[in-house]
Amino acid sequence: MEVFKIIGIGIVATVIILLLKENKPEFAILVSIVTSIAIFYIIIDKLILVVDVITDIAKKANVDFVYYTTILKIIGIAYIVEFGSQISRDAGEESIASKIELGGKVTIMVLAIPILIALMNLILNIIP
Repeated sequence: MEVFKIIGIGIVATVIILLLKENKPEFAILVSIVTSIAIFYIIIDKLILVVDVITDIAKKANVDFVYYTTILKIIGIAYIVEFGSQISRDAGEESIASKIELGGKVTIMVLAIPILIALMNLILNIIP
């Protein structure tokens, strides 16, 4: 199972990072980044499968694809922001991690505006 690969890679990387942090902290960060990319590479096929299934469901439900693509973008941004902020935290840069998260939240808010407007219009049409 792929989950065992991911866990194995994570444990090995953690041990390597712990050993490198004392003498070569800059390499520890590189190991963290490479490990994250390797794990992402392992799960990318699963993510594509999930997106395909959700796309099929959205087509069958006649969901407007403007909303669908916006929601997928928001989910993608959330994952990418989490990835970036965790790498910053691993490097000991809590302040930068917080700024990355703030940037992601603002970006998500901007992307969500059309959905919020459509929701408000729907509510206004329902209320006499």
